[in-house]
Amino acid sequence: MVDLSVKLGNLEMPNPVMPASGTFSPEMAQVIDINALGATITKTVSRELRDGNPPPRVSEVECGMINCIGLPGKGLDYFLTELLPQYTQYIPPTIVSITSTTEEDFAAMAADCSVPGVQALEINISCPTRDPNGGNFALHADHTANTVRQVRAATDLTIIVKLSPNAGDVVSIAKAAEDAGADVLTIANTILSMRIDTNSFRPTLGFKVGGMSGPAVKPIILRMVYHVAKAVSIPIIGCGGIVKAEDVVEYMLAGASAVQVGYASFRNPTAMI
Repeated sequence: MVDLSVKLGNLEMPNPVMPASGTFSPEMAQVIDINALGATITKTVSRELRDGNPPPRVSEVECGMINCIGLPGKGLDYFLTELLPQYTQYIPPTIVSITSTTEEDFAAMAADCSVPGVQALEINISCPTRDPNGGNFALHADHTANTVRQVRAATDLTIIVKLSPNAGDVVSIAKAAEDAGADVLTIANTILSMRIDTNSFRPTLGFKVGGMSGPAVKPIILRMVYHVAKAVSIPIIGCGGIVKAEDVVEYMLAGASAVQVGYASFRNPTAMI
C-alpha cells in the first residue's frame, strides 16, 4: 500500500486531495465518501451576512467556467453554530476559509474560528469578485504581509494563505506571505475573465466579470506553482484545472505537496474520489 499521507504545517492529511473552497459541501456525502478525502474546506465565511453578487453568477466557456458568486453567506455566528458541525462530523481534518475587508478583522475572524474541530484556516485574501473593483489583498505584497502577520498573532492553527493569479508578481506575494508567518500557500484563486453574449450584446454575468476555473487555467497556475516552489520553503497546495489523477501528479512535479479540486466536481461530483 502506497503511503499518500501529507503534512502541511501542523495539518496532517491521509492523502493530498481536498476540495477547493466554495465547490464543496457536506451534502456531497450523498454521492461520495467524504471520509476518503484528505481534508475538507468550508465555503468562505465572512463576519456579516453577504448577499453575494447579482445573477447570473456562472457562465460556461470552452474548457472551463466563469463564476461571480461574490462570497454569499449568513455570517459568522450562523456558520459556527449551524454549518461547521456538518464538516467536523467527518474524519478528514477541517479547514475553515475566511475573508474580510480589513486586516484587523481578518485577525479577529481567525481568532473566532480557532475552535475545537478546526485544524487549519485558509485565509482567502484573493477572491477576485468580492468587491466591485475586483481588488483583493493578495495583489500587493505589503497588504498580504500585514494581513498574514496579524492573523499569525491571532491563532496557533496552521495558516494557509490563498494567493491570486491576478497579481503582477505572485512570487513576491508568496515570499511576503511566508515571511509574515504563513505555514502553507494555496496557488491559486480564479483568473479574472469575461464573456459577452453575442445575441444580447451583454455580459453573460450579472457582475459583468468573474473568475475563470477549469482545465484551461492549469498551465497558467502550474507555472506559478513551479516558480513559487523555487522561492519559498513552505508547502504549496496547487489549485486550478485538475480533472484527472495525472493533473495531480503534474502539480506535484511542479512543486506542490497537495491539491484542491473545484471545477471537476461540478462536471463530475465523484471526481475527487
